[in-house]
Amino acid sequence: MADTPDWLTQVVYAHRGLHGEGVPENSLAAFALAAERGLGIECDIRVSRDGRAIVFHDAVLDRLTGSAGVLAGLTVGELTAFRLGDTDQSIPTLRDLLTQVSGRVPLLIELKTDRRDSVHMLCRAVRRDLEGYTGPVAVMSFDPRVPAWFASRLADLPRGLVVTEENGRTLSGALRRWLALRAARATFLAYDIRDLPSRFASRSGLPLLTWTVKSRAHADVARAAAAAPIMEGPVLEELAEDGWGVAPREARS
Repeated sequence: MADTPDWLTQVVYAHRGLHGEGVPENSLAAFALAAERGLGIECDIRVSRDGRAIVFHDAVLDRLTGSAGVLAGLTVGELTAFRLGDTDQSIPTLRDLLTQVSGRVPLLIELKTDRRDSVHMLCRAVRRDLEGYTGPVAVMSFDPRVPAWFASRLADLPRGLVVTEENGRTLSGALRRWLALRAARATFLAYDIRDLPSRFASRSGLPLLTWTVKSRAHADVARAAAAAPIMEGPVLEELAEDGWGVAPREARS
């Protein structure tokens, strides 16, 4: 198993960037604000019809663009023409994000999948964009096939399994988690904050991140579990102002 770099658990991550009023989630504006404050950036990636890595959370466009459509059925040119809400921000590509951040802060890339389909096209699109990128970056997914794919092809890339125990707090649920972890060949876990502390997480022996931290109470749970928080909302800026988990300013220049 590849060693997990220290930076992975030593920073606070802005969930989908530092978004809020007038600044959409997973937008270049949200990522710029996060990087300016020295926060790590968590983002979501899907793949376009023509095999490009697109920064977008949902499988469909409605909630974030106000337009109907399935992301996987559209090309990169069609997708980047959409505006996010009532703003001047368009849907970015992963390449756009990498160019903007340029290694200043850590990136945590969550790959979103449809469990019925192959993950190869999505993972290959991400790998292609990461070629030559020298900044701190990690990939993760709920789908154990994703970290397993990267384990076979980019063994030095940190790769995580995203886990929730929701609707699975049974013996059979625990067994499914262990089987998923074994299949994933993950080097870290990204755990649902609602499930911490977790016996499964502790017994895995893997470095721990946690999502989505939205309050000081959540932040306290994350600290107690020694889990790097993936955060959003007012508490994110409050804790950033306190200097918790912020990258050194010289690393952002």
